[in-house]
Amino acid sequence: MPSAVLILNLGAPFRIRAGTDIETANYADGCVVTTPARAVEFGYPPGTRSVGVHFKPWGPAPFLPMPAAELCDRPVTVEQVWGRPAVAELRDRLATATGPYEMLALLEDELMRRLRETAGLGLVRHTSNAMAATAGGVAISDLSATAGVSSTHLAQRFKELIGVTPKRLARTYRFAATVLAIDPAGPVDWADLADRAGYFDQAHFGHEFRTFTGLTPTRYVDVRRRFLREHPGHALDVGPLPAD
Repeated sequence: MPSAVLILNLGAPFRIRAGTDIETANYADGCVVTTPARAVEFGYPPGTRSVGVHFKPWGPAPFLPMPAAELCDRPVTVEQVWGRPAVAELRDRLATATGPYEMLALLEDELMRRLRETAGLGLVRHTSNAMAATAGGVAISDLSATAGVSSTHLAQRFKELIGVTPKRLARTYRFAATVLAIDPAGPVDWADLADRAGYFDQAHFGHEFRTFTGLTPTRYVDVRRRFLREHPGHALDVGPLPAD
């Protein structure tokens, strides 16, 4: 999905695997995951407890001490980003909070305290919003021309602040819109879905599906249907897309 994640873990370690060719790793204190270029798999223990943020693609940039490109498809612990003493103190405060609203307020206060000016953020935010508004259907050359910058400059800023190129983010927005158009409770017309999303053919559509989910389209729907049966009304069913 076109979003990034910061999670402070307050329970048992959870597992993340970014891509099928990378080994699963345990995360005890939490994690930072920038906008991914391929499927990211989370594995949670029973009774997990955590608090976190889903960011828009550019959202983590003001809080990162390194370019987002260094973290693309390489989830890191929160300690690696903010340091062990600061994270340990924040986790202690979160663990003793009286409820979810206080936990969110504490995390928001921490983010506001760390917020810093970030060069190029306005450009990246504006062009990314244009992508979102067209579900990835706008030409990158048009975006750079409208912004008055070269395509090379735009790509450099995207890599630095989001971690992926404009073209890759546009593909992610298109795929997200396609997935959210699927009703797993009913029959799916794959050919019509691929055509309406602007994919060249079903082979192209299937390739994108495997890249972004690690599953074939039919397998993905099977998993969604099973999840619906086992966890009706679960908040995670719609996918990790942040609200405006």
